[in-house]
Amino acid sequence: METITFKTNIKCGGCVATVTPFLNKAVGENKWQVDTQNPDKLLTVEGSTVDQVKEALKEAGYKAEPV
Repeated sequence: METITFKTNIKCGGCVATVTPFLNKAVGENKWQVDTQNPDKLLTVEGSTVDQVKEALKEAGYKAEPV
């Protein structure tokens, strides 16, 4: 499976809780994680497309750009 990394504006645990249902629906549970400790707030996703992830985050009110 291909892994894609995104720079996001997901800043905290509350933000992660907000995006969880959107990302779980778009890419599946346990297929993504956010490193909120990293200054770039990196989101790592397995087995999905850039467009799927960006659309899911857009629906949740967040942004992501591939790095």
